[in-house]
Amino acid sequence: TQMAGGGFGRRAIPTSDYVVEACGVAKAARTAGITAPVRTLWSREDDIKGGYYRPMHVHRAEIGFDAQGKILAWDHTIVGQSITKGSPFEAFMVKNGIDATAIEGMKEPYNVPMKLSVHHPEVNVPVLWWRSVGSTHTAYAMETLIDEVARTTQQDPVAYRLALMGDKHPRHKAALQLAVAQSGYGKKKLAAGRAWGVAVHESFQSVVAYVVEASVKDGTPKLHSVTAGVHCNLVVNPKSVEAQVQGGALMGLSMCLPGAAITLKDGVVEQSNFGDFAVPRITDMPQVAVHIVPSAEPPTGMGEPGLPPLAPAFANAVVRITGKTPRELPFKLA
Repeated sequence: TQMAGGGFGRRAIPTSDYVVEACGVAKAARTAGITAPVRTLWSREDDIKGGYYRPMHVHRAEIGFDAQGKILAWDHTIVGQSITKGSPFEAFMVKNGIDATAIEGMKEPYNVPMKLSVHHPEVNVPVLWWRSVGSTHTAYAMETLIDEVARTTQQDPVAYRLALMGDKHPRHKAALQLAVAQSGYGKKKLAAGRAWGVAVHESFQSVVAYVVEASVKDGTPKLHSVTAGVHCNLVVNPKSVEAQVQGGALMGLSMCLPGAAITLKDGVVEQSNFGDFAVPRITDMPQVAVHIVPSAEPPTGMGEPGLPPLAPAFANAVVRITGKTPRELPFKLA
C-alpha cells in the first residue's frame, strides 16, 4: 500500500523498483523470523540521490521571418535522452528511432513551416517522465521563441499569437482570450518594475493559457499573479479543474527557481535535501485564478496541462524587465 500523495510520474515505472525493494525487505524480514508488517520508506536523501530524473533536453532553432512577423521557415533540432527506449513502452512509443515523448507539444497551434529533427544520445542517467512529460520542455521552447519573434517585430504577443493561429484552433483562441480578458492584460496599469507574460499550450488534449504578472529584484524573479484560461471541453467538477491547474502552476514555478537543478559530479547526484535543492515556498506562490471555457464536448485530460505554459509565461515576463530571455531552466539571471 502506497502512501497518499501524488507520484507525478515516479510511480508509473515499468521496473516497479520500489515494489521490488519492498518485497525484498519483507522476504528478508520473514527469513529473520519477523512476522510483523514491514514498511519500506525512502528518506528524502535516498529519493533525490537515487531516483529517476527528468531527461535533459537542448533545443536549437533557426527561424526566418519578415518584417511583419510572418514566419517563412523554422528549422528546429531537439537533443535529449529517450525515456521509453529500452523499456516495455519502446514497441509503441518509439518509431523510426524517435521517442514520441520527446516531441509531444511541438505540434503547436501556429501556422509555421517547420523542419524538426530529434537526436537521442545514450546517457548513463536513469530518466523517467515528469508531470506533462515532453511538454515540460517543448512548451518552453515554442512559447519563448514565438514571443521572441513578436518582440523582434514589435508586435503585441497576444495579437501575434492569435494571428498565427488563424481559424483552425478555436480552443486555443478561446482559452487565450479568456485569460487575457480576466487578467486585465493591456488595460490594467502594472506597478513599476512589473511586466506581463503570456503563453498557451495544449497537452493531453486540453488547452491552458496563462497571463502572468512578474517582477525581478536583485536578480531574483518573482511571480505575483497567474490568470488561467482553460479549455478541457465538458467540465464535470470545476473545483477539481481549478485544483489541478493551481497545482500544475506551482510545479511549473518549481522549474524556474534558481537553485532548483539536479547536477552530477563524477556520476553522482550532488543534491540531497532542501539545503541544496530549491523548492517553492509559500511566499513564492502567486495568486492563481482559473477560468474555464464552457463546452459540451467530451471531457479531456486535466491532470497535467496546467504545468507546461507556466515557465514560458514567466520567462516572457522576465525578458520584458531584464531584456534577456532565460535560455535555461531553472532561470539563471545573474
